[in-house]
Amino acid sequence: MADVAGESIIEARGLRKEYGATVAVDDVSFRVARGEVVGFLGPNGAGKSTTMKMLTGYLRPTRGAAVVGGIPVAEDPLGAQRKIGYLPESAPLYDEMMVIDFLHFVGELRGVDAATRQTRLRTVCQRCGLADVLGKDIGQLSKGYRQRVGLAQALLHDPDVLILDEPTSGLDPNQIVEIRQLIRELGKDKTILLSTHILPEVQASCTRVIIIHRGSVVADDSTAALTGGAGALIQLVVASANGALDPTQVRARLAAVPGVRSVEPQPQPSEAGALAFLVRADGAGDPRADLFRAAVAGGFVLLELHREKASLEQTFRSLTKGEGLADA
Repeated sequence: MADVAGESIIEARGLRKEYGATVAVDDVSFRVARGEVVGFLGPNGAGKSTTMKMLTGYLRPTRGAAVVGGIPVAEDPLGAQRKIGYLPESAPLYDEMMVIDFLHFVGELRGVDAATRQTRLRTVCQRCGLADVLGKDIGQLSKGYRQRVGLAQALLHDPDVLILDEPTSGLDPNQIVEIRQLIRELGKDKTILLSTHILPEVQASCTRVIIIHRGSVVADDSTAALTGGAGALIQLVVASANGALDPTQVRARLAAVPGVRSVEPQPQPSEAGALAFLVRADGAGDPRADLFRAAVAGGFVLLELHREKASLEQTFRSLTKGEGLADA
């Protein structure tokens, strides 16, 4: 579990969920600090939605504990839920109700008094861009506006925490951009745990990523560390001023450099007699200086040496053995 600076407002402590003989979530532990925007990723069936439901009190864990705002969810679910705004993947909306009536109804359920509710409605509707559809039945709305209504109901009681499960699922590209911008705006004053299958969205919006695979956490780190640390790629091209190079010897010398995990030959570069390699770094260090020194010591002419950050998708596929992202 990553070290989290500041006050933790979401805690998963050894969460486990069993459905008969099937273990959906196994010993999941992590903390989210106040003000963080954290991406929660995993392939199909990994346990993302199950974990979120335990955090919000919709499911009781078989073992372990969820704590929100210092309140154990299992012991005081209503107290914890007052601090949570939850948007499940399929937002539970009443199609026959007008948007304004639905939001008033949710406010009453949340225990927001009438005077406060009016103020919160104005704020939330403005923030979610609902002013033009307040008098429409929810069943008449597009998928994008339905998601906006779902976000509005999650925000109505002004929670400290937002837990969003696939908030852009099923939206067209324009709607995705709109919801993404809204989530970024919300991240300025809310703590957000966000599950999504759109990895560039996570890379752009989240400061930290938790990856779950087969019910267990396999990564918990900053987006910078997951894309620029372990698994960083270095493109390297060498040549020789005196005759042809032996690819096996060059590869062995580069592989012996500290911090290098693997050296893979690449297609022949355009320079005659040159050799190209893809070097994978092992850990958060940067072996480029040592690679340079190894090339000089070996008598190679170094034509190219540059580092490429691994994409979040590459990191995800490596940690989950290539399994695709989908709903859990």
